[in-house]
Amino acid sequence: MRILGLPLLQRFKQSHADARGPIDAWQDEVERSQWQTSQDIKQRYSSADFLADNRVIFNVKGNRYRLVVQVRYLGGLVVVEWIGTHAEYNQKKF
Repeated sequence: MRILGLPLLQRFKQSHADARGPIDAWQDEVERSQWQTSQDIKQRYSSADFLADNRVIFNVKGNRYRLVVQVRYLGGLVVVEWIGTHAEYNQKKF
């Protein structure tokens, strides 16, 4: 998969150094993946949640942070939409 929106992740890692390792590991794994369906994601990330419009919520660093992406399965793209703390996520409406 190809990830769009990496600058957003980079900025987040600069201000949340404890998330750097988990985000880098997620990025590396996603770039080596070839997801065809949401089930492919669920098999690897059992805690992932799914929203309408092929959006996926990943827990980062033991659910301290949340990452929201949109997956375009046919194009092999993962678009980073938002990343933040769990508390910030609870205030958002997705």
